Amino acid sequence: MTEKHRVRFEPVGIEVEVEEDQTILRAAAEQGVMLMHGCKEGQCGSCKSFVLDGDDLEHDRYSTFALPDFEAEEGYTLLCRAHPYEDLTIELLNYDEEMIRSGLPIRSATVGVVSNDNVTHDMRRLVVRLIEPEELRFFPGQYVDFAVPGTDETRSFSMANTSTADGTLEFVIKVYPGGLFSEYLDTKVQPGDRLEITGPFGVFTLRDGRDAPLLFVGGGAGMAPILSLLRSMAERGVDRPATFYYGARTDRDLCFDDELRELEMRLPRFRYVPALSDAANGAWAGATGLITDVVRTSETDLSGVDAYVCGPPPMVEAAVELLPALGVDEKRVFYDKFTTTGDDG
Repeated sequence: MTEKHRVRFEPVGIEVEVEEDQTILRAAAEQGVMLMHGCKEGQCGSCKSFVLDGDDLEHDRYSTFALPDFEAEEGYTLLCRAHPYEDLTIELLNYDEEMIRSGLPIRSATVGVVSNDNVTHDMRRLVVRLIEPEELRFFPGQYVDFAVPGTDETRSFSMANTSTADGTLEFVIKVYPGGLFSEYLDTKVQPGDRLEITGPFGVFTLRDGRDAPLLFVGGGAGMAPILSLLRSMAERGVDRPATFYYGARTDRDLCFDDELRELEMRLPRFRYVPALSDAANGAWAGATGLITDVVRTSETDLSGVDAYVCGPPPMVEAAVELLPALGVDEKRVFYDKFTTTGDDG
């Protein structure tokens, strides 16, 4: 066991103990402190913070797009890659007081594959059943890490369901050529196989206690966490105005259409707007264009709206830039930016 150090987070006044071989983010999560984060791989910058006191810390490899060299020299850090070697005081630059103390314990679990079916030509619906333990608590919108068999690597995927009351977890996973896990899923995973997961992680969760309208923008496997949030709203009878803009290339890239139309019936103030960027066959009667362009032309004033964005990095980056220009408070834009490891990633 390595030495432990105290890390204090300001301005919230919360302290955690962190072992030197842990990242600060992981240690906080294990102690029920839900800090803002995204990829956990030093690529997205969601957990960027500033070191107020102490300087003896080291970082695992990260992208300089997430933390440029000049910021690192000024004292900024990425909590998902930082290891402390002395007591530290850290200023959180991006945090949510509603959630920071509401973290769930991180657990490891063995699951058995129930089904692995196509939902589009390049996305799978994976359903697994918990074996040990038999329950894993999570908030709708969160994700778990899957261990990639035969490697020391993990890959993160969001749950599409809302709880493990029936003992299962559901995922929507895009298959990338050369993807370490997704290609394995595409070619080898069969019902009955066992996999190892760890979680939950993520802060892409519905902020309750508000009646603000909701705007969801998604693409690709970003369907999973947004579907989880919408299913949770229907289960709990959340009656907030909500619109889900989902972008796909062609109609064969759409999925869960029937369920989303049913959710329009269950949630009277919910509207589902799929859009195709390549509607070449002429049979498509819905919205066309990049999904951010569809939002731009369809929404003129989004003041007071809570926005949730999830999907491929280019779509997320475009949406995060667009939404404040349409009136969304930057602090009310919540997003998950998926990263890929395949040939096209």
